[in-house]
Amino acid sequence: MGKIIAIANQKGGVGKTTTAINLSASLAKYGKKVLLVDLDPQGNASRGIGVDATLLKKTSASLLMDEVKLEKIVRRTFIPNVKLIPANLNLATVESKLVADGKKPSFDLLKNSMEKEKDNFDFVIIDCPPSLSFLSLNALTAADLVLIPVQCEYFAMEAVAQILSAINNVRMSSNPNLDILGFLLTMYDNRNRLSTEITSQVMSTFREKTFATRIPRNVALAESVAFGKPVNCYKPKASGSLAYSCLAREVINNAK
Repeated sequence: MGKIIAIANQKGGVGKTTTAINLSASLAKYGKKVLLVDLDPQGNASRGIGVDATLLKKTSASLLMDEVKLEKIVRRTFIPNVKLIPANLNLATVESKLVADGKKPSFDLLKNSMEKEKDNFDFVIIDCPPSLSFLSLNALTAADLVLIPVQCEYFAMEAVAQILSAINNVRMSSNPNLDILGFLLTMYDNRNRLSTEITSQVMSTFREKTFATRIPRNVALAESVAFGKPVNCYKPKASGSLAYSCLAREVINNAK
């Protein structure tokens, strides 16, 4: 049975999209069939995997509007075993369009759209926008598990408290089985005192739910996005590539 993993944190710049792209590609390297769902109107996950969705008509917005069935939206990527549901700015207007059409902008639209198709994949990875919005709540309602990137910088724990509150609300309202897969420390630098302090805070608070893998600050990670490639295709031996490979192995072992 396919597992749906939402990568969520309402704080921007913590590595959600980088993680969505590179975890998807790393899982594929282990032979897993992966569907990457871009649920951010900026469409960065789509571009980061080589698809310019700017002018596409069939996107994740179409899925939420129930205009097209999922199999008509899924696109192949240049990476074997990774398929994509792309996103563009049309996604930002879905909620208002539903209201204008007299439809209820409920939080189970994505779940209903994916119900029959998710088992065609080993993993469905959802890249959430940097807010606890209609889109993020749809992702959390559809998901089996949540992966929470935590940037090793100031205010990290405040952001964690907010996403945990959102997860609890979703559990009480629409998805009682939603579980936390783990907290992922990103932009880690062991030479930086703040990085070690944040790591200690997260591990002491969420010891059993913190991934052993830490994603380092790595130039290749930023460069690879600009080239529209996951880092394991751009620079396979870079520290960022090796870290995401380790993360993929942890996800495979823990996403039961």
